[in-house]
Amino acid sequence: MAFKLFKNKGDVDNVEKNIEVKNSSLSFEEEKEEEDVLSGEGQLMVDVYQTPTEIVIKSTVAGVNSEDIDISIVNDMITIKGRRILDENIKNEDYFFQECYWGSFSRSIILPMEIDSDRISATLKNGILTIRLPKIDKNRVKKIRIKAE
Repeated sequence: MAFKLFKNKGDVDNVEKNIEVKNSSLSFEEEKEEEDVLSGEGQLMVDVYQTPTEIVIKSTVAGVNSEDIDISIVNDMITIKGRRILDENIKNEDYFFQECYWGSFSRSIILPMEIDSDRISATLKNGILTIRLPKIDKNRVKKIRIKAE
């Protein structure tokens, strides 16, 4: 069953005009404040994939120093937090576009399998954060030595 939301194209045009009027009535600062209130902090975009031996997380964090990034693991969840600091004081009215995110960001990811938390490594090179999480090989046979007493 198909639903018809508008009777004619004129109805669609009126809705578009109302949206444009609403959006144009907000100043640049009001739009930014409204966006900040809704989001609180930026969400870090990531790629997560696996190799035969590890889970790899990659993210672009251009302009962020390694000291400004915190990575933690609790149970089966990894959390990446950081802050991108704008070191210039630019008036809002001087911007033509402001699309880069400045401020705090974070991302929590539930890991799909058990990992060896003692062997995790993280590198930051050319603005790319790479986290390598070695998988635990459950099929690996571990020999246990018996101590004679």
